[in-house]
Amino acid sequence: MLKTINFSDLTLSPFTAFDKRWMVLSAGDFAKCDWNSMTVSWGFIGTMWNKPAVQIVVRPQRYTREFLDKHETFTLCSFPEKHRPALQLLGSKSGRNCDKVAESGLRPTAASTVAAPIFEEADLALECRKLFRQTTSGESLLDPSLNAMYPKNDYHVFYIGEVVAVRKVV
Repeated sequence: MLKTINFSDLTLSPFTAFDKRWMVLSAGDFAKCDWNSMTVSWGFIGTMWNKPAVQIVVRPQRYTREFLDKHETFTLCSFPEKHRPALQLLGSKSGRNCDKVAESGLRPTAASTVAAPIFEEADLALECRKLFRQTTSGESLLDPSLNAMYPKNDYHVFYIGEVVAVRKVV
């Protein structure tokens, strides 16, 4: 069961939280059944504008991006390793075409302070309010080798969110 903790009590590795563990990004309004989720493996957790913050990136064609743009809040959840197959499914299928959350077996539930859902199986949930959105382009990339990650010119949209609640298994 997730318990709300103080921001200062959260300890995690900034270099593995996204890249190795992955997170599930959910955006929208759970109560209105107007939301979607996807797995993310790129992002940052830290401080921005004197606020606890996260930065996530989403490609423009991802269905979840539509919910990020439409709603003010989102969540990021991490899970124990045994849920890796569910996270793989959430990252490889589109919610436009199927109910991938139901297929994953994960159980969405209401967050404590934001409209977007969290998951009962999560061991960490970050509840966030959007502060910033910017679309990048090839001209923004200072290292030319990074263009290889964008063969379709589908540059990520960057979002920064204020972390308004941290819930963790304690």
